[in-house]
Amino acid sequence: MRIQWKKLAISMLISFLPGIVGSLFMIGSIDGWYATLNKPWFTPPNWVFGPVWTMLYILMGISLYLVWIKIHRDDVFVVSSLFGTQLAFNAIWTPIFFSVHAVLPSFIIIAGLWLLVFATIITFYKTSKNASYLLIPYIVWLTIATALNVGVLLLN
Repeated sequence: MRIQWKKLAISMLISFLPGIVGSLFMIGSIDGWYATLNKPWFTPPNWVFGPVWTMLYILMGISLYLVWIKIHRDDVFVVSSLFGTQLAFNAIWTPIFFSVHAVLPSFIIIAGLWLLVFATIITFYKTSKNASYLLIPYIVWLTIATALNVGVLLLN
């Protein structure tokens, strides 16, 4: 299989957009508001989040690319709608949690995000099994992040 570099680059850029947007809203919040919160015992150290999300966005980009190069024209709307909607939920969670400090609404958003990613995994599986497998670390991390969000909600 020959790599279609333009599609791969576009897939990566699309997948990294929520991270780029989110990082703009986190500046100052990690050492400020977030540092003052009571957090669950299983909260990873702050330095873990950047590398984990970077790897997840890379896997998401590769996953999107694998689907893009194989997708049947009839499935484009459903697949792109699901992937785009989960990216939008991903992008809005960070400002709602870190800038607005709205912990309950951020929980609702991340729960919706988890469901959207689950649906995306199932939908991607129909086009590319490998693409769906690449999203498994994402949903695992979202499960942890959702539990962290609930922990912050209950402890503060």
